[in-house]
Amino acid sequence: MTPTPYRALAAAAVAVALALTAPAAPRASAQPAACAANGFCEDFESQTGTTPAGRWTTAVANCSGTGTATVDTTTAHGGTRSVRVTGKAGYCNHAFAGTSLSDVPSGGDLYARLWVRHTTALPAQHVTFAALRDANDNGRDLRMGGQNKALQWNRESDDATLPAQSPAGVALSTPLPVNTWTCLEFRLDRTAGRLDTWVNGGLVTGLVVDGTPTQDVDQQWLNRGGWRPAPGDLRLGWESYGEGDDTLWYDDVAVGTSRIGC
Repeated sequence: MTPTPYRALAAAAVAVALALTAPAAPRASAQPAACAANGFCEDFESQTGTTPAGRWTTAVANCSGTGTATVDTTTAHGGTRSVRVTGKAGYCNHAFAGTSLSDVPSGGDLYARLWVRHTTALPAQHVTFAALRDANDNGRDLRMGGQNKALQWNRESDDATLPAQSPAGVALSTPLPVNTWTCLEFRLDRTAGRLDTWVNGGLVTGLVVDGTPTQDVDQQWLNRGGWRPAPGDLRLGWESYGEGDDTLWYDDVAVGTSRIGC
């Protein structure tokens, strides 16, 4: 199927924005007050130890190895603290800091905003740096990460990817810049099964599920009808299924039912 005119125009706009707009510079910590009313904000400034605590846990599934998730005071987007993940190649070396989404209203739109910084370009093989456990998919993960050196979404239950991992599909995504803070946002329409993704405020055409199957973008994703995600948690970290060591920092995380912005 030929991409819709909307997607073509959006792809051109995103390409121009990514080419002309430099990544946002670090700022003083300032969380939008509104996000606390229907979700939560986390700048990690209240963390007092080296292990993420409070609403955050560091448990990993199935096996554990050399990856770690710790509170860091050397690098932060705002303030003086962030979560640092030392990610290592190989599934059992995964490491995540996670939190329940039980305090976010269910149904309708779920928005998340996070700032991430990492040291190594996304590899060709599949990696995950954010995951949400989907109660409507037998507890399997909806995963945000990378493949073929660009950002992608992956559905654990059937290994569907967004965009499709064709050259044309990958070209509609974007790499995750290294050694700078990047603002990632996404919207899950839990009622209609839609998904939008923004990088530094720009919508990424290849990371959109709009309900109309488009070759190289969401056609594969929509092959399984009736996708209606019901995420119960949000985990930030690193999981590699082959190659790929990385060091990542996460800061200024916000989740709610309306867009929070960068």
